[in-house]
Amino acid sequence: MTSRPEHLPERLALISDVQAAEYISTGLLEGREDVPSIALNKVAEPLPGDDARLRLHRVRDLIDDALNRFRDERPTGADAWLAPRLHDTLRLTRREAAEKGLWTYMALGVAPDYVVWRHLSEPKADGSRGRVARDKFVGAHYKQAFARLWWAAELFRDGSDYRPVVVACGNQDMLNSALRLDIVDHRPTAQALVGLMERGTVRTGREVNALTPAVNAAAATLMYDVIAPDVERDGEPVRDWIAGAESALPSPRNNLPEGPEEERVPEEAVRRLVAHFEELFADAPVRGRTSDESESLCVSPEGTDSDRRTR
Repeated sequence: MTSRPEHLPERLALISDVQAAEYISTGLLEGREDVPSIALNKVAEPLPGDDARLRLHRVRDLIDDALNRFRDERPTGADAWLAPRLHDTLRLTRREAAEKGLWTYMALGVAPDYVVWRHLSEPKADGSRGRVARDKFVGAHYKQAFARLWWAAELFRDGSDYRPVVVACGNQDMLNSALRLDIVDHRPTAQALVGLMERGTVRTGREVNALTPAVNAAAATLMYDVIAPDVERDGEPVRDWIAGAESALPSPRNNLPEGPEEERVPEEAVRRLVAHFEELFADAPVRGRTSDESESLCVSPEGTDSDRRTR
């Protein structure tokens, strides 16, 4: 199995897709080879300055703890634990997080062993080896091993509250499908999707995969930001949160961290969308769902407010 890199520099770095291609071998994807870290770091572009957020060992220590905690469990279980803590540890702006080369370096230069452990598929029936999809190293933000977790935490957090992130990342289909949709950038929409999961309206992967296309298609004719407006965003809390990285303790391992002290999503906006999405879901084609089950979804259960919205 791919092992932890032996030679880790002090700072995170950037590496392009073209440069990365040389190091993504069949042996790496099958978990048989390590990344030649010395050679990789010779071509990587170290991030300048001495910003505490970009010190490599802070994030590597976090990944080591994730491996230790989940080594004997299903690897998918690590997503909900790691996503909020990765977000809190790196404290990036969205512009910084859009830098693809950072995530590529994270996967190849910082923690290729984690990527292989988390995403290596099971051996096939014909005896051939399991394999990691290449896009877990160099893919889009909704596929790449670490980018997907950071963006899930960014889009599903409710101000400083990461609990909705844990819910969203606890369902692989929600994590994999919702991040592809532009509508999740609308905070009430993201919180309404989580709300349906918390209420038990949507539970299985099949149900999630029926809900998200229906919600996305309806957005073409119904503007969610009009019927369920969010508060005006203020960049100051994020700037303060980023500035606090220098003196921040490592992200807590047993309790959830706290994100930027942004204003929470308006509860009324979430309630409106939860009700609307329930109607969409009742009519959505769910493979294996009977007509009786569809009819029962038209009757909304009492208690639309989620427990997580009370402090």
